[in-house]
Amino acid sequence: MGTDNQNFVIRSKIWIEDDHGNVVFGDGRYRILQMIDQMHSLQAAAKELKMSYRALWGRIRASEERIGRPLVAREGRGSCLTPFARNLMRRYRELQSSIRETSDGIYDDLISDHLDP
Repeated sequence: MGTDNQNFVIRSKIWIEDDHGNVVFGDGRYRILQMIDQMHSLQAAAKELKMSYRALWGRIRASEERIGRPLVAREGRGSCLTPFARNLMRRYRELQSSIRETSDGIYDDLISDHLDP
């Protein structure tokens, strides 16, 4: 069935929702902001992510409305992240790291010895 040297790891996805179940922030929004920061353009970011401009802008606008703070600002003929967006991204990475470390420990304690060879 399985191989003798197979090791398993736990994986999880997290995102932040409002009290109506609407996505506020998660991996997708993070990638959008990361690409806007890299490209300095909503249009270029949408193209790079293989999204329509309308879909990309809709996700940003929805998150901004739910959070009540701007994430993207105009900068000349392009766009840039607000300081709030940069801080949100940093804290989201920290949250992911903390959850990963915690879930790895729980996995090791409860399941790994039942699955790993």
